[in-house]
Amino acid sequence: MSLSDSDVVLSVIVPVLNEAGVLPELLTELAVQCEQCQVGVEIIFVDGGSSDNSVGLIAASAFRVVVGPQGRARQMNFGAAAAAGSNLLFLHADTQLPDWAFSRVITALQSGVWGRFDVLIRGDAPMFKVIAWFMNWRSRLSGIATGDQGIFVREAAFIEAGGFPDQPLMEDIALSALLREREAPVCLRNKVETSGRRWQERGIWRTIILMWRLRYLYWRGVPAEQLVSRYD
Repeated sequence: MSLSDSDVVLSVIVPVLNEAGVLPELLTELAVQCEQCQVGVEIIFVDGGSSDNSVGLIAASAFRVVVGPQGRARQMNFGAAAAAGSNLLFLHADTQLPDWAFSRVITALQSGVWGRFDVLIRGDAPMFKVIAWFMNWRSRLSGIATGDQGIFVREAAFIEAGGFPDQPLMEDIALSALLREREAPVCLRNKVETSGRRWQERGIWRTIILMWRLRYLYWRGVPAEQLVSRYD
């Protein structure tokens, strides 16, 4: 059933670029999440120019797909501009949500301005549990969230913050810092799951050291445009 703009309470925005491998599972999960939620939810996929069948898969579902400028920050801002909901949830395509996630977000934003979920890293490496534990507690103590944690925010606060800064890396950390100036995040202990595939491909310890170094350099003022070549 289609929703009118006035019926939409939560807009879920998913940037994609060649994500055909994970989309079938995600599309099924999002349909279940919409059924669980008692209020209007719209799903907006923002494609950044996929060369695989990502757009076709989404178009065959009940969800909306728009083509925007490439770059995760730009895609998410593009989706937010097209959203009808007064609440926004930004998801990575490889994220799996806990049950009743949309209802939990809406409830959290009735009293808070923004927030995120705890995270669990999928994979068979025992170190993933340790990494996720430190990620969650670092986020709780610092008031900074990453995109893997499913950032959610009231639309008005998102607009007031200027949206995601137009940069190729650390856009989630930059937005968190802006929102934190207004209010500490709501930290939901319900866990979203993110893939540990890239950690395993690059090497777990190598990835940990790389991320620490990139964040350190970013906080020291090194522009994200200079750091992205080291991340790739």
